[in-house]
Amino acid sequence: MASIHHCIKSGKKGNARRHSRYIGREGSHSNREDLIHTGYGNMPEWAKDNPAYFWSMADKHERANGAAYREHEVALPNELNTVQLIELAERLVRNLVGSKPYQYAIHASEGSIGKIQNPHIHLMYSDRVPDGIDRAPNQTFSRFNPKRPEAGGWRKDSGGKTPLQLCQEVTATRKLAADIQNQVLAEYGHDARVDHRSLRERGIERRAERHLGPHFIEGMGDSEKAVYAVHRSAAAADTRSP
Repeated sequence: MASIHHCIKSGKKGNARRHSRYIGREGSHSNREDLIHTGYGNMPEWAKDNPAYFWSMADKHERANGAAYREHEVALPNELNTVQLIELAERLVRNLVGSKPYQYAIHASEGSIGKIQNPHIHLMYSDRVPDGIDRAPNQTFSRFNPKRPEAGGWRKDSGGKTPLQLCQEVTATRKLAADIQNQVLAEYGHDARVDHRSLRERGIERRAERHLGPHFIEGMGDSEKAVYAVHRSAAAADTRSP
């Protein structure tokens, strides 16, 4: 069933390359079997075919208190097959990231309860906006110079915005992601829809589902998991948009 989950995160300097390995299932994460597709784009010339190098340079040269990357983690409808999920992911990338450097991965792990696949996308991207000026890696991540752009780094898209503006952007972004998912679901003949609004905003009197966590689930018996899965499915059906 289609469900909404859209988490927007920031990653500190020193964590970008590590996180790219995680979403790409590289190194110590290569034993996981849930990776179904990866992609990247909009890299500068010095990292054109090497996103790992881009994130390493962000870790090295981004300012100490700055975000080396930002990320959209979005649940994807499990009504869609692999090809359709990739198409949806590419649309999300184009609309949520634009011209900024990015790397993404689609994971489709099997849920611990109900054994239903939980496809989702990790879309990590730089908040710095390319401007067509060639720069070395260290200059790319230096402070933007509005009077002489060629003397500074890429401008950060979040710079100079008020907390209210950033909050409004988050709401608009979540709505955009939901609209794109619904568009793809409709194109492929599925009735399910997602809604970016909270249960309260939708007028639904039900508590949001509590995240159980892997340790709690491990302690549940098979019969308990089956009962929980039935209740979860029924609750989701009641709150699904028409």
